[in-house]
Amino acid sequence: MNKVYISGIGQTPVQEKWDKSLKELAGDAGLLALNDAGIGYPDALFVGNMMSATANQQLQLGALLADWLGFHHKPALHVESACSSGSSAFRAALMAVASGEITSALVIGVEKMTDSPSAEITSSLATAADADLEWDMGVSFVALNALIMRRYMFEYGWKHEDFADFSLNAHANAVHNPYARFQKAISRDAFLQAGMICDPINLMDASPVGDGAAAVVLTSRPTRSDRKHVYVAASSSMTDTISIQNRKSASHLLAAEESAKKAFAQAGVQPKDIGVFEYHDAFSIMAALSLEAAGFCEPGQAPHLAKEGKIRFDSDIPVATMGGLKARGHPVGATGIYQILEVTQQLWGLAGPTQVKRTKFGMTQNIGGSGSNITTHILKSE
Repeated sequence: MNKVYISGIGQTPVQEKWDKSLKELAGDAGLLALNDAGIGYPDALFVGNMMSATANQQLQLGALLADWLGFHHKPALHVESACSSGSSAFRAALMAVASGEITSALVIGVEKMTDSPSAEITSSLATAADADLEWDMGVSFVALNALIMRRYMFEYGWKHEDFADFSLNAHANAVHNPYARFQKAISRDAFLQAGMICDPINLMDASPVGDGAAAVVLTSRPTRSDRKHVYVAASSSMTDTISIQNRKSASHLLAAEESAKKAFAQAGVQPKDIGVFEYHDAFSIMAALSLEAAGFCEPGQAPHLAKEGKIRFDSDIPVATMGGLKARGHPVGATGIYQILEVTQQLWGLAGPTQVKRTKFGMTQNIGGSGSNITTHILKSE
């Protein structure tokens, strides 16, 4: 397979965008990425989105955005894999460029969530669960994660307050990210006193919905000489059972473990070589499980890393360096692209006040469902 470079990036702030339609939001990010790459129209367009059919009454996003952006008579594809839709679209584009079939691709992740009532969004998110075994039984997506967190706390003896530092770290980093939804640090007391959503998950454990779009341009060769070249060193996607009840363990992300192992093997690296890790902290329990499954610590030990400050941007395992899902926001279909974009900024050395120290390798892990579809990417600078 040929090397594939990230040649351009573009993003919109995660906000409530009442003045923008879904296609306008996506188009803004896409045009920014194309301009950053310094190229004209690429050979193909790939779009990651989860819930446009329910939240926006719109499908055919590939054709819709190709038309909106002027990609006339070019292939365009809409990819859906729940909250990992963005990284799945990225992986599809990556394989197309790496194969030599095309030489360039624009990948856009987009989600417009705040136009819909919260009950409708809750229902849309639940479509990532098993309809027969979970959603039809009245279990919301937050409740599924609460069950996982409760089991994890029982198995390893942790208390709810032990998860506070995942959220504190994310918000502290988001202060410096102008694209983040919540650009404000939070205190430990704020975490402990936050309202409970579904015990043991409270408001400060959960990422916010929002409207957002992020885009990257993939090319078979670098297009700019004024910054380091970043290419995709590894890409791996794995699945597990959709329903929690059918998994070997509810407190371990097997698909994340297998995806990370394969990615490390492809890149020829180990967890200790990763200079920045953008994990999928949709809930604080997912932050812990992702760290453990990816091999950054032993099972049941991730809260120790957070409590000891080892996940700060200037420490051992920098995570959520731009705020993560928790503070940057989680427009679900766009999240995987925001992660890729943020790691690219770090490897370019353009991450501002939360710039990490090691800029050779960066990693992202995007989780679909409650752990049923997980995609891991490792980027490398040269």
